[in-house]
Order: sequence, then structure tokens, then C-alpha cells
Amino acid sequence: MVRVILSGANGKMGRVISRIVSETEDVCIVAGVDINDEMTSGYPVYKSIFEVSEEADVIIDFSHPMCLESVLEYSRKKNIPSVIATTGLSESQKQLIKNTSEKVAVFFSANMSLGINLIIDLAKRAAKLLEGNFDIEIIERHHNQKIDAPSGTALAIADEISGVLSEVPEYVYDRHSQRKKRTKTEIGLHSLRGGTIVGDHEIVFAGTDEIIEISHHAASKEVFAVGAVRAAQFICKMEPGLYSMSDLVSSL
Repeated sequence: MVRVILSGANGKMGRVISRIVSETEDVCIVAGVDINDEMTSGYPVYKSIFEVSEEADVIIDFSHPMCLESVLEYSRKKNIPSVIATTGLSESQKQLIKNTSEKVAVFFSANMSLGINLIIDLAKRAAKLLEGNFDIEIIERHHNQKIDAPSGTALAIADEISGVLSEVPEYVYDRHSQRKKRTKTEIGLHSLRGGTIVGDHEIVFAGTDEIIEISHHAASKEVFAVGAVRAAQFICKMEPGLYSMSDLVSSL
């Protein structure tokens, strides 16, 4: 049985994860952490992760960037692997994740959807094959409550594509202030915010007289919850190191 501490237990994603875990064999949540410590899912909820005394095998953090440092500190002190699914992290926070992974296993992904990570793999293959002949643009759409833009997933897609290109591309986020032609070494990133869009990502390869599009549409938050639970099952068996969804996908 994989025993989970869920950070962000009473948030929207926390509630979805609680339901997914309740329907999953060999996984249980032993404690939750949330500023709202109401107990609604059958396990104790604490305001601080340092109040948790229950034995656990893994932490799933789907909370807020401000909680990251305490989650990682608890992970190090208790030698418990963690799944970091919170988005909108700063570069210094990402470095903290890397530093922590030297002592304990950490799973970090900008997007917990298996489908998203499949289209990233397809986009990398396409970018390498089409390099020099196609312009690359990334479009992401999210609900009107999302704070960060572009999304962490869009940036992750751009970074993965950049890694297979012979020239390091320039990321262009805003064209309205520029009156010049698009260069061949650009990757455009565009953000749309509105309504209750869960998360859409599209990679456009625009060439001469043809366009190739690779897209992913998330219809509900459940796809991210399922991925986080799968990541928890995976990471609790691993040695110290930094792991991502690509490691999980390759293990299936």
C-alpha cells in the first residue's frame, strides 16, 4: 500500500486526487495539508505539513508555490519522496527542487497528463525533422482564474523542442510592440484566458503551403490527478534523483 500525504488537500485538484485515490487499489491518503483544515475526505488535514505525524511513503504537492519550500524541507527531513505538481514556480524554486533531489527522489513535471507528455514527444520528433523549413508557434488556453502566463506546460514544450534544434531559438511572447518580420529561429508562445477552459495546448508547424498541428485538450482536471497518482506510485520506489513524466512513460 502506497501511503500519501496530500498537500493542497482541500483545493480543487486536491479533492479530485482524493476521489481518484479512493478508487485506486494499493494507494491511500493518510493525511492532508491545507490552510483550510476541514476534514472532508476521511483523513486528517493539518494547516502545516510539520504537524503531520502519520507514516507515509510519498508526498503529492498540488497546492501553491508558497508551500513548496516547506514541502521539500519535510521531504528531506523525513526522507520521503515527493511529487511536485504545483505550477507557476520561479527559477529559484525549480533550483530548490533540483537541490532536494540530490538527497531524496523528487518527481517534477509542468503537466501531469500522460497525453501532454505524448504530444511533447511527437513535437520534438517533428521539430527535428522540419527544422529550417517550418516556423513553430505554441498556443495555450486556460481558465480565467489561472495566474501564470504562458503556462508552465507551454514553456516545457518550448524547452523540449529547443533541446532538439541545432540553433537555440528565441522565445517571443508578445508581437504587438514589434514591427519586424518573424525570424526563423523564433518560437512564439501565446496565452488565452477565459471561461472554465481546463487546459488546451497546440503546437503549430507552419511551412510553405502546409501546416502541421499537434494538440491536446484536457476536458477535466481528472487527467492531471490520475497522472499525479501514477507518479506517486512510481517515485516511492526510486533512488534519490530528479524524475519527470518522461521517466514514468518510459517505464510503462
